[in-house]
Amino acid sequence: MKLNDLSPNPGSTKSRKRVGRGISAGQGKTAGRGTKGQGARSGGIKGPYFEGGQLPLARRLPFKRGFTNIRRIEYKVVNLQRLAECDFEGETVTLELMAEFGLIKKATDPVVVLGEGELTTALIVRAHRFSSSAKEKIEAAGGTAEVIAYSPKATPAES
Repeated sequence: MKLNDLSPNPGSTKSRKRVGRGISAGQGKTAGRGTKGQGARSGGIKGPYFEGGQLPLARRLPFKRGFTNIRRIEYKVVNLQRLAECDFEGETVTLELMAEFGLIKKATDPVVVLGEGELTTALIVRAHRFSSSAKEKIEAAGGTAEVIAYSPKATPAES
């Protein structure tokens, strides 16, 4: 067998339709484009993105999905269980101390204290936010929960 012997199976290929070659060919005159209008003109067929001047679907979809709040504050979570594991006996738990013990990565991050776990020692905890259960458990153990203001540009010494 040689390359010149290769051919498609009989009946598997059709010859292309030659449009616009007279009325006897079956595709004469308008050549399957219909009469008048954008589709009948040369270069008149727009791409799949084009919707006749209407805002295309691809540009409408982001409005349907909502938006991303650019001022959202991503709080680092510290649970009471983690505070209890660290030996903070009688100390004031600040952001710097939490970073030192590895509870948070940076002392400049905004921190929220959540109430998962139990606290037995009386601690003064300073953070940007507290859940209601965390505040109750800290005060039940004889400590205090101090809320500090969060400013994205503030250094840890200022807070």
